[in-house]
Amino acid sequence: MPSADSDRWLADLYPELHTRAQWLFASEPGDHTLQATALVHEAFLRLRTERGAWQSRAHFLGVAATTMRRVLVDHARRRGAERRGGGWCRIPLDDGAASAEPPRSAPLADLDRALATLAGVHPAGAQLVELRFFLGLSMPAIARELSRSERSLRSDWAFARAFLHRALSAERSA
Repeated sequence: MPSADSDRWLADLYPELHTRAQWLFASEPGDHTLQATALVHEAFLRLRTERGAWQSRAHFLGVAATTMRRVLVDHARRRGAERRGGGWCRIPLDDGAASAEPPRSAPLADLDRALATLAGVHPAGAQLVELRFFLGLSMPAIARELSRSERSLRSDWAFARAFLHRALSAERSA
């Protein structure tokens, strides 16, 4: 049974997630077949199956970021993006990444695999990457949402950046 909080989060955070999806697509080519509204709608359809499972607003945002990532990966796979060289998602490994235009240079499927591996090794780091890159949240905003200090987030961020850099470099070399 869906909870009142679930309904409220879905309704209240839709505009915010739509804005984040627009940010995510800002540097995409104009002929991209998936648009921000479609991404958010698909994510919301998937989120509805998890209604009532969210423990807090921060938990919801984390689930939403993961869901949006999965929608993007599924879309890229359907289009066969890797075979044709499309669907790239560049990850600059600097601290200003979340405030800059969303970049594109590593295949989304590679990023997805690297994030899945990171989640197994360091779940907090994977969550941080998702919140920064798929929702575009700043470190202070993430600290507020997760009730954590920015200092501890920066430690997780440093580990996640190094891990992803190593994993994506290995993917490119293979």
